[in-house]
Amino acid sequence: MATTVQDAPRTTPDLDVRDAAKRKHPWRWLSAFIVLVFAAQLVKMLITNENFGWDVVASWLRAESIVRGLGVTLMLTVVAMVIGVVLGVLLAVCRISANPLLRGAAGVYIWFFRGTPTLVQLIFFYNLSALLPKLNLGIPFGPVFASFDTNTLITPLLAAILGLGLNEGAYMAEIVRGGLLSVDPGQREAGQALGMTNARIMKRIILPQAMRFIVPPTGNQVISMVKATALVSVIALSDLLYTAQSIYNRTFETIPMLIVVCLWYLAVTSVLYVVQSFIERHYSRGARHQAPSFWDFLRIRPKAQQGSAS
Repeated sequence: MATTVQDAPRTTPDLDVRDAAKRKHPWRWLSAFIVLVFAAQLVKMLITNENFGWDVVASWLRAESIVRGLGVTLMLTVVAMVIGVVLGVLLAVCRISANPLLRGAAGVYIWFFRGTPTLVQLIFFYNLSALLPKLNLGIPFGPVFASFDTNTLITPLLAAILGLGLNEGAYMAEIVRGGLLSVDPGQREAGQALGMTNARIMKRIILPQAMRFIVPPTGNQVISMVKATALVSVIALSDLLYTAQSIYNRTFETIPMLIVVCLWYLAVTSVLYVVQSFIERHYSRGARHQAPSFWDFLRIRPKAQQGSAS
């Protein structure tokens, strides 16, 4: 009778770690020292340089005119983003449409507004009366029902809304289109196999998955829009920057007023960063890699490294 011979269990030799030492990081310590030196120098300059005018900054930070200008900035951001999102969704649908005319028209729109500077567009809308003295409302190539004076109708506020909103629509169109195309086509086919309508498929299947790719860049666009509103100061709209400029043109306190503007912009964008991080984490639930929170960016050591080191 044949006998079976079993292999002896394999044993791995114990790893001798008695002489092990931690890995040295000399460049890390050197870079940290350099950063601390520059940080100390910056703090010293902020404290000792009287040209910053911190007393002037404190007196103007919550002034009524500055707060009013901040309100105009926030209003412009909200209105322009609403126009941009709505217009972006419509353009994105046209871009993925089977109709070549709609596809081409949306493509030309996006090409023009993404290819020209926002500042030029704002100045163009502000001076629209030089091109069209009258704006007519009626049937194309037919009777005119109403006529408006362009110089009276296009105020600095309306020119700013048109310039920022129409420009933002071009960028949002590409963001929404990219998010919709990121969803596997099999998801739509599965919904059709279940007898769902196209609208229900878009609402229940496509959009929830696409939002994971749409929300992060949209949050970045909102933050960029807050800063882009500073461009409207060239068309004499009393936003935050224009208000500060009108003040330091009288008082000649340029640096303190610009610091006031920077502090308000930093405050608003920091709040938006926190809101964006919460929204991203909400839509990244169930994903393998969740979006980092706002506080993760302030950690000295990344969160993943902390977990691996423990």
